[in-house]
Amino acid sequence: MTSVGVTLTTRTATGVGAVPAGAGADPSDGPEARRFLPTRAELDASGRGRHLTDTFGRVHRDLRVSLTDKCSLRCTYCMPEDAGPFLPKDELLSGAEIERLVRIAVDHGITGVRLTGGEPLLRADLEDIVARVAAIERPGGGTLPVAMTTNGITLDRRLPALQAAGLARVNISLDTLQPEKFRQLTRRDRHADVLAGIAAARDSGLRPLKLNAVAMRGVNDDELGDLVAFAVSQDAQMRFIEQMPLDAGHTWKRDHLVSGEEILERLSARFELAEVPGRGSSPAALYTVDGGPHTVGVIASVSKPFCGDCDRLRLTADGQMRNCLFAREETDLRTLLADSATDADLAAAMRLSVTAKKAGHGIDDPDFVQPGRGMNAIGG
Repeated sequence: MTSVGVTLTTRTATGVGAVPAGAGADPSDGPEARRFLPTRAELDASGRGRHLTDTFGRVHRDLRVSLTDKCSLRCTYCMPEDAGPFLPKDELLSGAEIERLVRIAVDHGITGVRLTGGEPLLRADLEDIVARVAAIERPGGGTLPVAMTTNGITLDRRLPALQAAGLARVNISLDTLQPEKFRQLTRRDRHADVLAGIAAARDSGLRPLKLNAVAMRGVNDDELGDLVAFAVSQDAQMRFIEQMPLDAGHTWKRDHLVSGEEILERLSARFELAEVPGRGSSPAALYTVDGGPHTVGVIASVSKPFCGDCDRLRLTADGQMRNCLFAREETDLRTLLADSATDADLAAAMRLSVTAKKAGHGIDDPDFVQPGRGMNAIGG
């Protein structure tokens, strides 16, 4: 799980400016491949650009911040039943460290932040983190919109305080409407708790409210229409996600994929769908349901990748910047923080991560290797 092998390629000891070591390391040395701690020369050479722009001209404006790799569920497509060991508490970024890194990212063009996990509601200091991040001022004026992706368990109890702290939007995972199927899929009997969280979000007025489901053949592909109808009844947008090779157990098989095209075919048998123009960098293609106003989203990351418009970066709970969900390289911001790096150094490290971003995720490449970290450790 999270204690996968890591080849640290740019340091022999802690501290910015250490002599690079193992730069020629084979990525296959460890399932998570290489973790980079930039040298002083690399930081100085990265420039002082205003925006986080990669070599393909993609300007990055969306930051996903994982708060923990722990989760209250054990979804079969994400985590094994015996998940662990998890990150020790002292290796998680603190609220102050998260605030600082997000502020630096915002100063360099990030315009939206989403808090993820694992399950972010497992952080006891979540309200404090939301308040810190929501108070960050954007260079052009105004504060930062803060969203959160959650499984919804305990959300009904904590949402008022989170909303008061500045939470602006919420996405809730719901893969099935059937309690017994939920128990089998998640290995936990918490379906009623998730529904309570959805009801609380519906009543809170936070909009848009989005419900996420991973479409799985032989599991929930017979419920797609029912899930859309339920979302409409909750004044929410249903979003179906193609299952990706990000499960910690590495059991993903492409021939089991329920593609975005198949999802739309099934939904079209029940609803009148019309594509919404102007997708931009959004991962979801949207379609109105029976003329609107409600919509359904389809995230076809595997069958119709949208890498060319990707504007997302990810910060893991242990302070590693990842420029792609499927990256096998990480940039070590946590060590820089511990070594009293300046804001300029941290911004330079972020630019180095962005510069190394590849054109696409490479799932269809013959030499594709699934990341060692599962989705719970990367952040959604």
